[in-house]
Amino acid sequence: MSDGWTAGNANDDAAETRGWLVGHFIDPSQGVRASKDVEVKWANHPAGDKRPEWTFDDQRTTLVMLVSGEFRVEVTGGGKIMNRQGDYVMWGPGVDHSWEALADSVVLTVRWPSAT
Repeated sequence: MSDGWTAGNANDDAAETRGWLVGHFIDPSQGVRASKDVEVKWANHPAGDKRPEWTFDDQRTTLVMLVSGEFRVEVTGGGKIMNRQGDYVMWGPGVDHSWEALADSVVLTVRWPSAT
């Protein structure tokens, strides 16, 4: 790592933060990964992994994109089963959600702003 830039592996670098690679909760010693503007998560979900409870009144915008596998996201008013690489679900502030990995899946999540 150097001032103003970094490189690494998302699986390794986010292991201690439940998959979160960028956000306000990253120690400032990690340089540009510490951000108050955006959060980025790289998540490996085994088949059957799920968040059965729904979020409540999150006031951020969220994008969840499928890298591999089959993954379902339910949001207030609908939902989507993602099974093709690049499929995504995006929602704005105040929309609740839950999710489930229907097969072993890798998903990339981006949220903004980073909550404090």
